[in-house]
Amino acid sequence: MQQIKIFKGIESDVSGLEKKINAWLRESGARVVSITGNIAPQTEMENAGGGLGRSRFPPSDVVVIVLYETGV
Repeated sequence: MQQIKIFKGIESDVSGLEKKINAWLRESGARVVSITGNIAPQTEMENAGGGLGRSRFPPSDVVVIVLYETGV
């Protein structure tokens, strides 16, 4: 039976999201059919200056959808 698992994170912590997904894959033993992801576009923030480590844009939301099969 096919099922989905949705993971959500932010652009500034993609490595954390990757670790979370990989841990789930190891622990669940899921047989992955496909993995799809998307980054939500963000608009410029008012009164936000650039600079080192700062951006005029808030961090974008990242969503990853894993389609997997179970033995059920």
